[in-house]
Amino acid sequence: MTTIFEEIVSMAVVGGLGLGAGFVLNGLIQRARLTARRREAEDRVRQLTQSAEREAENLVREAKIEAKDLLFQSNADIEKREKEKRGELQRLEKRLGQREEGLERKVGNFERREEEFRKRTHTLSRQEEALGKKERLCEQTIQEHREALEHVAGLTAEEGKRQLLAEIESEVRLEAAGLSKRILDEARECAEREAQETVTNAIQRITRDYVNEATISVVSLANDGMKGRIIGREGRNIRALEAATGVDLIVDETPEAVIVSGFDPLRREIAKISLERLMEDGRIHPTRIEEVVEKVKGDLEKVMREEAEKVIFELGLSDFHPEIVKLLGRLRYRTSYGQNNLYHAREAAYICGIMAAELGLDIKLAKRGALLHDIGKVVSHEEEGTHAMLGAEIAKKYGESEKIVNAIAAHHEQVPPLCHESVLVAAAEALSAARPGARRETLEAYVKRLEKLESLATGYNGVEKAYAIQAGREVRVIVRQDDVSDNEAFHLSRDLSKKIEKEMTYPGQVKVTVIRESRFVEFAK
Repeated sequence: MTTIFEEIVSMAVVGGLGLGAGFVLNGLIQRARLTARRREAEDRVRQLTQSAEREAENLVREAKIEAKDLLFQSNADIEKREKEKRGELQRLEKRLGQREEGLERKVGNFERREEEFRKRTHTLSRQEEALGKKERLCEQTIQEHREALEHVAGLTAEEGKRQLLAEIESEVRLEAAGLSKRILDEARECAEREAQETVTNAIQRITRDYVNEATISVVSLANDGMKGRIIGREGRNIRALEAATGVDLIVDETPEAVIVSGFDPLRREIAKISLERLMEDGRIHPTRIEEVVEKVKGDLEKVMREEAEKVIFELGLSDFHPEIVKLLGRLRYRTSYGQNNLYHAREAAYICGIMAAELGLDIKLAKRGALLHDIGKVVSHEEEGTHAMLGAEIAKKYGESEKIVNAIAAHHEQVPPLCHESVLVAAAEALSAARPGARRETLEAYVKRLEKLESLATGYNGVEKAYAIQAGREVRVIVRQDDVSDNEAFHLSRDLSKKIEKEMTYPGQVKVTVIRESRFVEFAK
């Protein structure tokens, strides 16, 4: 290409062409350059094409090699899987063969056992036939022997039995009647004499005074001006005290005295002590009243425990569970037909101990059983069941012996007594309760009516407290403000009045008062 260019240039120079020839020459030069570039491009394209073809051949060759490798690997995997499957099939075939051999052995054993069973059945059948023949032969022999004896005796077997039994029965009855009459006469004579002596000695040695529990308590005042402070502005103090204690305070014309009325001795005592402390302190208002009442309740718990410990010490007993001492102390403020339960239990324990000493029995066991015989009355108004069985459960719960538990449960003959001391406990309880002046039927009926009145009120949802006051002519029901609305309180009063009319018998009428109040407390710090 350079040579042609040089030749053209040489020709232009040598020929001495003019300006027009120069343009032509320039065009020829440009064309020659384009031709040269085209040839170079074609050569480059040809080289690239050849290179691409070689690369394509190489890629095809490599792809074939990879395909061969993949095919070889796939064949190997397939052969491996086939080999594993063949091995698994062989193992399964082997296992099936073993099972088949085992089944064949079992079938063979079963057939042998079946054959043995048939042989044994056949043998037993023959033996059963032989035994049947022997049994029939024995029965025939016995019958022949019996007929021979009846022929000789002139009586049948049944007639002989009846005659023999009649003679023996007649003789035994005659002897038993004489023996039992003699034993009963002796026992009655001795028992009656000893019982009279024992009971007489026990009663003579118990000469304690007895004070009937009343339904009112009197609080003495320093002056009549204190009555106004007890009542408070618009009666708020007296209402707060009645609501906190559940009693009825009577402020009347009685000089320098306020009457506390209530059927529950414990409530009356709480109200009486609280009122005395409030008058001594001088601060009488609803908040202070509630604080004092709560404090008095705690103090009375200590007093009742001390009373129980005092009685236990007087009787010479010990080793009582603390909970039993606590429950025994609560009997101080419970009565039965007007008789104080704690004093009744102490009196019964003395009587029972004396009778046990006279009869040579366990004195401490007898005293302990008599002291605890009415402990179930502490919870009888809270739980279902008789006080005897409840008391037995309490004694058993707190580790009392089996004889003590039986003495408590058997003192009203609800279970049979297991020992002599249990019988003495029942006798001592009856002696203490039945002596003249010990109990009053009317008071107990009155108290039961008031307790029933309160229990009907507390049976409704949302009721916090219920108090029977005014000798049972009014019941005050305090409901929780969050649980009972005003409308529900209204319906509760109507429902309760209807329920009282339906389930209770009482003189006059009963006023039902439902109290629902809001109380907000904050502290300034």
